[in-house]
Amino acid sequence: MAKSVRAVRAATQLTADSREEMLDRVSEMVTEVMAANGLGVDDFISLIFTATADLHAEFPAYAARQLGFDDVPLLCARELEIDGSMPRVVRLLAHVETDLARQDVTHVYLHGAAALRRDLTKVRAVPDE
Repeated sequence: MAKSVRAVRAATQLTADSREEMLDRVSEMVTEVMAANGLGVDDFISLIFTATADLHAEFPAYAARQLGFDDVPLLCARELEIDGSMPRVVRLLAHVETDLARQDVTHVYLHGAAALRRDLTKVRAVPDE
């Protein structure tokens, strides 16, 4: 079976706007996406990160660079500021090459962000303990 381009979504929520937590939570999110979908760095075409306006301590993409995403295009952007939206959230949209069918892709929502996409049938949601 030939590889196809697929999109994978993920999100995580931070408890505070600190550089250390940004790097830890984003690294965890990217690593979970890789594990849940059987992906290596070479399978990624690009990653787009968004962060809510209350996060300024570090670029989310820097965490991916530390994981070895040296020659993968990365982009950081600001999430829309919608009244009542969840605070301190980093979201990810990754474009990957994979053998997985679209319906078999696992999207990853961690910590408080696990509440964002309960509607997805194929999601790995890990709430805070």
